[in-house]
Amino acid sequence: MGVLSGVRIVEIAGIGPGPFCGMLLADLGADVIVVERPGPAEIPTVGILRRGKRSVALDLKEPGAIDKVLELIEDADGLIEGMRPGAMERLGLGPDVCLARNPRLAYGRMTGWGQDGPLAQAAGHDNNYIALSGALHYAGAGDVPPVAPATLIGDLGGGALYLALGLVSAILHARGGGKGQVVDAAIVDGSAHMMNLLLDLSATGLMREQRGTSMLDGPHWFNTYRCKDGRDITVGALEPKFYKLLLEKLGLSDDRRFAAQHSVDQWPLQRSAMAELFATRTRDEWCALLEGSDACFAPVLTPSEAARHPHLEARGTYDRSGGVLQANPAPRFSGTPSVAGPIPAVGEQNDKKWNL
Repeated sequence: MGVLSGVRIVEIAGIGPGPFCGMLLADLGADVIVVERPGPAEIPTVGILRRGKRSVALDLKEPGAIDKVLELIEDADGLIEGMRPGAMERLGLGPDVCLARNPRLAYGRMTGWGQDGPLAQAAGHDNNYIALSGALHYAGAGDVPPVAPATLIGDLGGGALYLALGLVSAILHARGGGKGQVVDAAIVDGSAHMMNLLLDLSATGLMREQRGTSMLDGPHWFNTYRCKDGRDITVGALEPKFYKLLLEKLGLSDDRRFAAQHSVDQWPLQRSAMAELFATRTRDEWCALLEGSDACFAPVLTPSEAARHPHLEARGTYDRSGGVLQANPAPRFSGTPSVAGPIPAVGEQNDKKWNL
């Protein structure tokens, strides 16, 4: 049934973080009803972000469609929408209308820039939002422009996950006797909030604004390296005891070049020397030597390689049901296991006469 069994969410179909948030809530057991356009999707996908949901196909510009959406909202705990500020209001589905219909509703709004501010009406995408928030700054070495994993930091980390937490929090508040309210989940806010750990380190001088000079973005012992076969590995031996073990495993314990772990002026030379060393063996050879030890090591895997890795196979992290590679629900619950539900056909609930 899932930990969120008994929670109903109406999702106004969109792209990216909104549907991901809906999938996450459905994975956790919520009854998510997605209101989507009839016909083929604008961006063709296999539908992983629609798994576990129920589908109602409506053209929101057609007569009577808004009334049908309001019928759904009347019995819902939460709503997800990801349109530009003002678009839901123009449709007749703004917060005032929906909260008047359902005073306990958690009205979740997913945007990049937020509902207000000078940029609220501007177009943008993940990399723009995390660039402005400061979250992109450390994603790269000091001598090249920063590059972040596509969508992960902004759309999903700073957006979908914060919206999911916001909705669940607002639902709990309403169920505890409070009123419904708007949850303004802006990616620029969420990704900035994710910076607080680094900002804490920055306040003590452990993270500097100049890239490549701080303990999490510059040292030889916390970096990514290319191997002989063109594949990559990572090391993250931050603590002295782990750094000592890494040097032992690499046969560098007596190499004076690596004696000073935290000498920033030595890091470029140390990185270069370590890069030369890692380039002498293949990724699998380094895995045989280092993986599973406390040297803080891991290979850089493609998604398909990750799905076959013994650790992730043992945990059942990935699934290939129906020939489609997808990650199983997370996090895990001991008493109410989460299950990835089937992908619905567009409009599969339309003939149920709204008996949802």
